[in-house]
Formats: sequence, structure tokens, C-alpha cells
Amino acid sequence: MTSAFQPGRPGDVAGLIRSVVLGLVVTHDAAGYVATPLPLLAETGANGEVQAIVGHFARANPHVARAHASPRALICFMGPHGYIPPAWVSKRGWAPTWNYSLAQFEVEIDFQPDRNDAAVRALVAAMEGAGPDAWTVEAMGDRYRRMLDHVVAFRARVIRADARFKLGQDEAPESFAEILQALGNSPLAQAMRDQANERI
Repeated sequence: MTSAFQPGRPGDVAGLIRSVVLGLVVTHDAAGYVATPLPLLAETGANGEVQAIVGHFARANPHVARAHASPRALICFMGPHGYIPPAWVSKRGWAPTWNYSLAQFEVEIDFQPDRNDAAVRALVAAMEGAGPDAWTVEAMGDRYRRMLDHVVAFRARVIRADARFKLGQDEAPESFAEILQALGNSPLAQAMRDQANERI
């Protein structure tokens, strides 16, 4: 059964990752759960679906050894979210809600230390862009090569993906407009508009 809260297009999930960047990598083993927040990038297929997630850990992070031993992981990205109070909506009997966007992926982590340089450069390029004033790793000089010894790149192959963009798709047009007016130009309002436009 199709949910009203599914992303409007396959590329929306990759777009969420690009806008949020910071994901939570969670693994589980005999010692319990362990989680690390990391800046991450998505690898996508022809129609925009996320096929893998790439990034790097600090090599000194104890999570690295545990993920080597137990490479199955859950990676989560939370987009704009917020409380929507009844005071914003004129419809009688309307109850409060929370709007949000969430993407989560069951993955298999493959550590790739030979790709440390490529992983760091890709993240810097994604964050800095390609303008004439964009910072590059060359600005670090010899320190950059030494730094690479202290990180370890990985590629997490997506096994299963689940995304839920609860952004007012089930609201009456009048209520939706009232919520948008109250939210102003916030990131949550923009996310709501984006999903609404994709369904027109």
C-alpha cells in the first residue's frame, strides 16, 4: 500500500542527504549498540535512488573496530522538522502534529582505506563547491597527507531503504496554507512546499 508520506520522487531521498549531510551510523554487536554522527554522501543510480553511502571515520574512533567485526549498520538522516500547534489552524477540532522528513538505510559497510584521499576530497568538494574561492585540501600542505593516516574511508552498500516525508500531504488545502503561513520561510516550510509541488 502506498503511503501519502512517501517521497514524491526517487531523487528526493538523495536530495535530503545532500541538504542534511550529517547522518547517524548505528551498528550492533555483543557489546550493544554504538552510534557515530558523520558527514556522508550518497551514490545514486540512474533514476536517482540511493545505492550506497560513502564517508570516512576517524581511525581512532572505537566504532571502527566494531564496524569491521559487525559491518551491518543502520544509517539515518533527519531533515527539517517541527511541532505544528492547533493555534495555527482554523479548522475546529484539529489536533497538533509533528512534521518531519526521515530517511534510513540498512547497509553493509565496506572499509576502503585506499580511498581515503578520494573520500575526503569528495566531501570537501560537496561542501565547498567549485567556485574560485572554494577551499581545497592543498591549502593544508604536507599536513593533509599526514591527516589521511588518521581516517578510514568506507562505502556502505544499501540493502534496504525507507523514507518517510510527513510534510502535510494529508492536510486540507486551507489548513496546509495556514501552516505554511505560520512557518514563514523556514526550512520546514520549504520542504513542505517541495513535496506539495511534486504532487500537483
